[in-house]
Formats: sequence, C-alpha cells, structure tokens
Amino acid sequence: MRNSTLSQLGLTLLALLWGQSAAALDVGGYIRALGGANSESGNAACFKLAGAGSKYRLGNECEIYGELMLGQQLAKLADGGTIKANVMFSLFTPTSDNAMLTNNDTDLDFAQVYVQAEKLSALNGGGVWAGRRYYKREDVHINDFFYWNPQGLGAGIEDVQVGGVKLSYALFREDNEDQARKATRHDFQVRGVQANTDGELEFGLSLIPDADIGGDSGWALTVQHRQNKLFGDGWNKLAVQFGEGPGTGLGGTGALTNTSDVKRWRVVDGIYAQLTPKLGGMLTAVYQKDESNVGDQTWTSLGGRLTYGVSQHFKMQAELGHDHVKPSGAAARDLTKLTIAPTWAIAPEFWSRPELRLFYTYARWNKAAALAANGSTDSAVASISNTGVFAGADHGSTVGLQFEGWW
Repeated sequence: MRNSTLSQLGLTLLALLWGQSAAALDVGGYIRALGGANSESGNAACFKLAGAGSKYRLGNECEIYGELMLGQQLAKLADGGTIKANVMFSLFTPTSDNAMLTNNDTDLDFAQVYVQAEKLSALNGGGVWAGRRYYKREDVHINDFFYWNPQGLGAGIEDVQVGGVKLSYALFREDNEDQARKATRHDFQVRGVQANTDGELEFGLSLIPDADIGGDSGWALTVQHRQNKLFGDGWNKLAVQFGEGPGTGLGGTGALTNTSDVKRWRVVDGIYAQLTPKLGGMLTAVYQKDESNVGDQTWTSLGGRLTYGVSQHFKMQAELGHDHVKPSGAAARDLTKLTIAPTWAIAPEFWSRPELRLFYTYARWNKAAALAANGSTDSAVASISNTGVFAGADHGSTVGLQFEGWW
C-alpha cells in the first residue's frame, strides 16, 4: 500500500467498522478476471491504441481486478440524518505476458476511505464528507471510459437542494496516490436541472490554481444531458467538455506543467437500452481534440455491445469497437477490435451479473499504430508494438475465459 497516511486512515476506519454491529455492516463488491492464450504464444493479450483514452472491454481486460466496499452507519441524528464510514479495498494483478512492463506485481490499495454525513436538514437534505472517494464519476461501461471523473482526496458539501436542483462543492488535493506533486482543485457541480420530459442537465466546473512549477492555472467545464426511461430502464448521456492548462483532465487534474495554450475538447455520447426481455445493448461515440503549441491530436472512437438471452442462464454477446488517433504531422493510427462471447449468466438481461464468458477476441491495426506503441508500459498498447507479442503483424487474437460480477 503506497500511501502511509491513507493506509493509517483506512486501518483506523476499518477498526471502527469492525467494532460496530456486524448486522448493520453494508458490504458491496466487484470482481473481474480474464485468462487465456493469444494466437502467437503465451498468455492472453489485450489490445489498445496508443493515444486513445480507453479500450473496448469485452474479452479485452488482461488482469484480475477486485473491489470490496465496507460501510457502517456510526450514528443517526435527531433530524433523520446519518453519519457513515466507508472503506474500499482494491486488488489488481496483471495476467498478460509483457516484458516491457516495469511493474507486473499485485497491487493492493485503499481505493476509498471516507466519512460522510447524509440527509442533513441544515443542508436541505444535503451532506458533507471527507477522505478519499470515487466522487460523482460518469463513465461508459463498455469501454470503461471515465470521461467525467473528479475523484480524489478531499472534502466537500454535496447535493444541497436549492430551487429544485442539487448543488455540490468539493476541494481536492490530489486525484490519486501516484501524483508526484499535489495541487488544489475546486469542483463545483449543479445537477437535476429539468430540461425536458425525463431529461435533465448537469454542469461541472473545475478550477485548478497555478501550482507554481512551470505551468499555469487551469479550468474545465462539463455540460451533460441525461435522458432517462428510454425503452423502459434505458438512458442516454451526452456530454460536452472543455479544459485548459491543468484543466485538461476534464474533471480530474491534468499535467501541472501545462500552460494555457494546452487545451482539450471532448464530446461523449453513450446510450443503453434493454429493447426486449432478451435483446439489450450499449453504444458509444467519442470525439476528443488536444491542442498545444507543439501540435494537435484527435481521438475518435465508435463501438457497441449487443447481448441476446438464448435462455434464462445463457446469452450471446458481441462487441465491436474502432479507435482512430490522428496526430498533426504524423500518420493516423487505427485499431479495430471484435469479440464474440457465449456467456453463462445469472439472468439474460444486459446488466445481469455474475457471468462467465468463453470469448474470442480479434484485433487489427495499422503500421502507424504499431510504431506509436513502441516503448509503452501499458500491456494492452505494447502488445501491438513492433517488439510486442504480435511483432511484425497487423492483427492478432486471444481466446479464453472472462468472469465479471458485482453485488
């Protein structure tokens, strides 16, 4: 565990939870694991394009990853509010063969350690919190892309209801435990602005003061429209984002050495629907443009996953995704990935978990993608490099088993 202060805080809260009534302990978790063999030799290989912010997940996550969340109510207030402590452990173990990786070891951490007071009458139903937290994150599930992700170590006031909307403010000092330099980040959010029937607007503003290490101050703005009740429980999320300087993290903190000429534009759309009791799916599209005085780069991505329940406990899944990266003054990079996965599941719907998948993943890329992957320490990028497991080829595949579950 890399951060001693955080570890001490986590152990303190864990001891506090242990001392409370076990019957009142809230337990949640997540786990995924993938194993298999690639078409050349060795263990499963995964595929990602250098410069892309994500990869398509089905049959393409070469790791064992787990989370265990423990929560305990410490007190119930006279006004109906509660005080609760939360601890989350995370475990990460890579399962791919890649000699280029500098660290192939198992990583065990406190992913979340925080205390919160909720439903406070003084804040009109809002709450306060402090610690390390996955804070109001927004992602697209099929490529695990957290496009709006202000998580980190800090404290805040959240979901204060004013005029029918919810207001939140948080002050962060770091995004994750690996940041060599810390920076203050102010996060403001407004959610629940009614825009249309079953639709609402959400706004986020991130401000990062000058850290005085060669960069400038930064800021980022996110505007998101969320449409609910599509085909029943379906939804669509459309986000438009802009960041400048260290604000190019678009919710989190970008490089603190970024000056004001460094800018990032992003548009993300994600849609999910369970069209029939058997047929479900998710689609996503991403456009991102990075600008600076040393050159520009665009990343576009388009993909989708379909699931079809053949029976109560068996479904077929297919996922197709394409990523394209074009740096200014250099050749465009392309990678296309397809996965077919007959799946045993607890139920036939899209979100039903746990499920065990027998999968076949095939990917194809161009020469520019292989060249850009050279030297990468990301195993999924390095696999398509000129020195990776598919060196000299423009395609490759993996067959194996993948498990995913949450509770």
